[in-house]
Amino acid sequence: MTEYDPKRGISVATLAYEYPSRFEVLEHAHGSDQLIYAISGLMEISSDQSIWLIPPHFALWIPARTHHRIHMPGPVSMRTLYLRIGLTARLDPRCAVLHVTPLLRELIVETVRVSQLRVRNRYECALRDLLISQIQKASPMPTFVTLPRDARAFAVAQAVLRKPAESMAMADLCAEAGVSVRTIQRVFRKEIGIDFESWRRQVRLTKAVELLVSGYSIKEVAHKVGYCQPSAFVEMFRRTFGTTPKAWMLALETLANDPPTTHKPPSAPQRSGKL
Repeated sequence: MTEYDPKRGISVATLAYEYPSRFEVLEHAHGSDQLIYAISGLMEISSDQSIWLIPPHFALWIPARTHHRIHMPGPVSMRTLYLRIGLTARLDPRCAVLHVTPLLRELIVETVRVSQLRVRNRYECALRDLLISQIQKASPMPTFVTLPRDARAFAVAQAVLRKPAESMAMADLCAEAGVSVRTIQRVFRKEIGIDFESWRRQVRLTKAVELLVSGYSIKEVAHKVGYCQPSAFVEMFRRTFGTTPKAWMLALETLANDPPTTHKPPSAPQRSGKL
């Protein structure tokens, strides 16, 4: 669909919506590059074999013509940027979760307030250039899960997704699926790019983000994602995000308690609406 893409003379177009809990945006694609960000709420976005959980600390970069769908587990205040193709040529041509710094957050909010960035407006061009610079500098974050296409590997992956806290040996998981460990390792490296145990840690990290945002304590989250000692979970989280779960959640709470006041979004679309 091209409805929201930047028109002639526009480099960046925007959209803002307030979504109710359990809202579903059906699968679609755009003719422009897209940055999806929620100033509050958790989004679950899927494309092809990948699933991303996006809390307010993060945004999802979606290249043009990439089909995707969105699920809102709870209420979401979403801000979306549509960028003319070529503005961010140096970014990875695949979907990526980006860390949203305070500066990038304010640039997103201001761009949405302006509504669209025109190529012949000096202020809007300066805003565009700073926005693009910050998007390109944003650190990618591993809060996503990619599922293998191979049927045998997919069965093993689903067993982990159903019970991420269980530490069943890989050999036992493979035996239940009727496939060898060697085959599964080969499939995971070929189709996903990492070994099975690294993938399982990524599943647990993604689930941990969901649980933390849902209000579970650090001790509860550690147990639910398979860590006997909360300290081990905290260390894994710190190595990935550069901060502890407690500090990360405090930052989220600060964002929630200090929402932007410069923009009044339109009313929510019907359930057939798309972003």
